[in-house]
This record gives sequence, C-alpha cells and structure tokens, in this order.
Amino acid sequence: MGNKRIEILYVASLICGTVILFFTLYPVGSTFFWSKPNLVAEALRDPQVIKSILLSMECAAYSTAIASLFGIPFAYFLARHEFRGKTLVESMIDIPIVMPHTVAGIALLTVISPKSPLGAFFGRYGIRLLGNKTAIVIAMVFVSMPLMISSAKEAFKWVSPRIENVSRSLGASHAGTFFRITLRMAWRDVLSGMIISWARGMSEFGAVIILAYHPMIAPTLIYERFSTYGIAYALPVTVILIMMSLAVFVALRLISLGKRDEV
Repeated sequence: MGNKRIEILYVASLICGTVILFFTLYPVGSTFFWSKPNLVAEALRDPQVIKSILLSMECAAYSTAIASLFGIPFAYFLARHEFRGKTLVESMIDIPIVMPHTVAGIALLTVISPKSPLGAFFGRYGIRLLGNKTAIVIAMVFVSMPLMISSAKEAFKWVSPRIENVSRSLGASHAGTFFRITLRMAWRDVLSGMIISWARGMSEFGAVIILAYHPMIAPTLIYERFSTYGIAYALPVTVILIMMSLAVFVALRLISLGKRDEV
C-alpha cells in the first residue's frame, strides 16, 4: 500500500512537472516560431539592437558585482547571528521583491531625483543619477539585491559553524576562515545567487524605464519597437535577447557545477 501511494505521488508530481515545463517552454518556443528569419537577421545587423543588449548585460554585471559586494557579507551575518528584530530586518530586505516594478522605480526616483536631498548633493558635484548607466544600475541593484542576500544566506547556513570554530582554534583569523573555508564550501550556491541576481537585473524593465528611458537597455528597446511598429518588429529583438541571455546563463551554470566538483 505504501509503495502504491508513493508511485501515485510520483505520477502526480510528473504530471505537475510536465504542465509547468509546457507552461514555461511553450511561450518561449512560440516566440521563435512567430519570428521571421529575415527580420531576425536584420536585427542582428542593427547596431542599436546589439548595443542595447550589451548595455543590459553590462549594467546587470555591475549590479551583480555591487549586490555581491554588499550582500554576501550581510548574508553571512544573518546566517550566523540571531538577534531581536531579525525577522523584521529580513522582511525589509525582501520589500523590493513584492513591490510592483514601476512602484520600485518611482520610489527610487524620489531618492535620486535632482530635487531630492541625495540627488541635489550629487548634483552640486556635477554627478547625474538619472537618465544614464548609473540610474540603470541603481534600479537593477534595488530589485536584485534581495535575491543575492537570500541565496548567499541559505548557502552559508549549510556550512557548519563547527568547521569555522576548528579553523579559528587553530589560529586562523575570522576573515581568513571566511575566505578559505566558509566561502569555499558555499561557493557554488553563492555563485548561483549571483547568476539569479544577474538574470533579474537583465530582465528588469519597470524600474529602469522610470529612471532612464535612454540609454536603452534591451527590454526598453523591445517595448519601444512593440508600441511603435508592432509585435513583428519586437519579436526579433526578443529572440536575440533570449538566445544571448540563455547562452550566458547556461555557461555560468556550468561554471558553478564545475566549481562544486572541484570542492
């Protein structure tokens, strides 16, 4: 009876998985089916298309680096310490995840606008925070930081504090233990968090368009071509973005798997 129930559960799980895969892959495959090869080839020769995609990848890389620089140490602190109000702090970190994208953009606009105290401060030194790469990176960091922190925190929880204590009892410093032991053991999952953070930055549109319509990242260009020329001219850019993003994403995933094998 027990084995029969398990088999039924597996069948139900496979059915659910099939539905999920269909729901995920069918729209992506349909995008390629609807695209006209001559328009895709034309888009590949369009400097504006290539420039927007490369700009998306560049800004997403910058945002991932910033999210990692600040998020990984804080994630380690959250994984190793219990304190009053920790649940509240973790909830506040996750706020950008539940905010609508345009709301996130407007919230950031109130902070970095030239009329805001922070925007006016930078403005006095000739630094503009709107309508440029800086604005794009700020938007991407805001929406991707929670994912980086969450992934890194869970990665560090899997590393036993006892191993760290042994390392420190043998004379290693706290920082040395972190870089040589903790981060090395958690590296694969931390890298996975970085990949997710990069992908989240690449896909951001709502917050970015509020802060910087120009220079155009790929999602903004797709939106403009869709609203101006229709779906026929938006699809080629979409197909190119999917292929380039998927290639980078798979490559990074393979690297993360390789890192784990080395450890």
